Amino acid sequence: MSKKKIVLAEDNSVLALLLKFKLEKSGYDLQIAEDGKQAIELIESHQPDLILTDIMMPYLSGLELISHVRNKLNLETPIIVFSAAGQEENVLSAFDLGATDFMAKPISPNELVIRIKRLIR
Repeated sequence: MSKKKIVLAEDNSVLALLLKFKLEKSGYDLQIAEDGKQAIELIESHQPDLILTDIMMPYLSGLELISHVRNKLNLETPIIVFSAAGQEENVLSAFDLGATDFMAKPISPNELVIRIKRLIR
């Protein structure tokens, strides 16, 4: 069975490396984008099984990324959104645009793996 592919859009390099270590150890193939623009390029070229995105990022926000994936690429790929606490309006917008799940920062890598397993079997 081939590894499930995940694209992570996260501009915090420490968090991105922590999640890369945890997800690859859990058997996933992870591609990291440092901003929304790079994330779209990775999504288009890798056809991931799941997308993880922060809301606040350079160039393209996580909300713009979700909108692009749902409306321009017409993909049903599950999307888990990360956001700092107190961003309820952004979270609601993310769900309106088609996000599948949400996690507040700081993220628990173990909880993230459980959520991913639930979304991509």
